[in-house]
Amino acid sequence: MEAKIRRLAGEARRSTLRALRDLLVGLGTATLALGALSWLILVAVTSLIGIGLVLLPSALRLLHAVADIERNRLSRRGEEVLSPGPPPAGRRAALADPGTRREVAWAARHATLGLLLGALGIQLPVWAVRDSTFALWWQLLPEGERTPGLGLWTVHDWPGVGTVTLLGLCWAVVTVGLTPAMARFQGAYGRRLLAPGPEVDLSLRVAQLTATRAAALDAHAIELRRIERSLHDGTQNRLVATTVLLGAARRMLTRDPAEAEALLERAQSSAELALAELRAVARGILPPVLADRGLAGALNGLATDSAVPCRMDVDVPDRCAASVESTAYFVVAEALTNIAKHSGATQATVEVRSSGGRLRLRVTDNGRGGADESGGSGLIGIRRRIEALDGALTMTSPPGGPTTLEVELPCGL
Repeated sequence: MEAKIRRLAGEARRSTLRALRDLLVGLGTATLALGALSWLILVAVTSLIGIGLVLLPSALRLLHAVADIERNRLSRRGEEVLSPGPPPAGRRAALADPGTRREVAWAARHATLGLLLGALGIQLPVWAVRDSTFALWWQLLPEGERTPGLGLWTVHDWPGVGTVTLLGLCWAVVTVGLTPAMARFQGAYGRRLLAPGPEVDLSLRVAQLTATRAAALDAHAIELRRIERSLHDGTQNRLVATTVLLGAARRMLTRDPAEAEALLERAQSSAELALAELRAVARGILPPVLADRGLAGALNGLATDSAVPCRMDVDVPDRCAASVESTAYFVVAEALTNIAKHSGATQATVEVRSSGGRLRLRVTDNGRGGADESGGSGLIGIRRRIEALDGALTMTSPPGGPTTLEVELPCGL
């Protein structure tokens, strides 16, 4: 029970921190939306007298650029929000374009409601910290400034301090309970209004699937070449050596039995090595531990064998498709290998959850950061495998760390 309470408290803390971060970034995009919308309104008003006609295309491009920033933000937190493409160049075409109208509607909502939610998301934890610690420093304030965060009354004695402290705890409860819903609501209308409409959604989806399937075929070809290379350079050479040793031993049986016994011993050792290499190749194709122990058991085995101390937290009550579990296993294995080789970390954490038909993985380390997909660290291969299953990958790795790899996979493939 105690472990379950700690796990729930940790999940609530992580959810709240993610929500506060999303609301803070959403506040930034809301400010940009307010600026773009204000400029567009000014250009539209001046267009009535002919002055703003020249500036209208640039105003629409600015609005589209801000909307793309929000699309990228939302894509990092869930399913990718595709862009419908650049806005039409002409004024009449822009006015008739459904995508442009949706972007204007999003900007109007985000510049008002999104701005309010973002500001509230910042203010709630400030009130919680300020009021819950009020007892520590209220006597240092001038007499007229001893007020709670909302400034509703002036505190003169310790019972009033207790009331403010209790109010701070209430703010903390409200922050934990309300901010995740606020962040989801702030992103919900963006996903609805910024996603491509039915007029372009199908063609974009076809293009996306074509690209991901091509990447899947490339990844499959690379995997086949890896298996062929492993069999050719390792197992095949071992078997050839075993055949040669057995032939030599057969010829030596009548002439020198002792030498024949030594050759047979070498042949047996070579055959055992070939068998071990074949097992390694088979595990690389589909680890048997997934079928025997499930995803949780397989990932715990990876944590046990990891060169860097790793804390594994897996909560997947139901089995996913074999392709999804295999990809999740490969992602964690490759991520732990990268951490051991490149990060200089002393601790790694792997969290795996399944909810809403999605399998979510989060791999974090306390290393030096600065990971780059183009650096040849296996991240490109991870991304290709994930995209082949219509999944999503997000990596944050600022210089100095920490590095966080977040993956979402559909469970039902």
